[in-house]
Amino acid sequence: QCPGIEPLCLDLADWDATEAAVGAAGPFELLVNNAAVAMLQPFLQVTREAVERSFDVNFQAVLHVSQIVARQMIAQGLPGAIVNVSSQASQRALRDHAVYCSTKSALDMLSKVMAMELGPHKIRVNTVNPTVVMTDMGRINWSDPQKSAAMINRIPLGKFAEVDDVVNSILFLLSDKSAMTTGSSLMVDGGFLVS
Repeated sequence: QCPGIEPLCLDLADWDATEAAVGAAGPFELLVNNAAVAMLQPFLQVTREAVERSFDVNFQAVLHVSQIVARQMIAQGLPGAIVNVSSQASQRALRDHAVYCSTKSALDMLSKVMAMELGPHKIRVNTVNPTVVMTDMGRINWSDPQKSAAMINRIPLGKFAEVDDVVNSILFLLSDKSAMTTGSSLMVDGGFLVS
């Protein structure tokens, strides 16, 4: 559907492989960091493996890929935009989400620092913060009707997000229609955070 897009399949936790693959793929004008894992465990049962894997993918990979791409953007001398896919979980505690909530909170703050430091280079950085999205991962973690009903009851619009809800928000933040928006978090949560 998009002939100009070439997918790269790699383990983002492998910094050397990521550096080589992403570095060779440029130049870039836009970047969306969307890779994530959700290893849900009660706080008292959180494992070291869950912490390391979650921070490797949800935080460190975003930092590293963004560094590679931003350096290329700066070298080109052209404006750019980066959107990091965060979560409503960065702003609200959720049961069994201690690690996931923490990685997404860290991602929000990283994005603000990136916006501050990359702004002088005309690179905008924002996050989208969706509620549960009906992806494969969303369906796995929210397939229990009792668990999902409790969450949906807290969403004023009464439903989880669809992929297009998030995609359209990302497209807005990448576009010139948001030319004065940087360092912001766009909530795509059906009102969850106001309830």
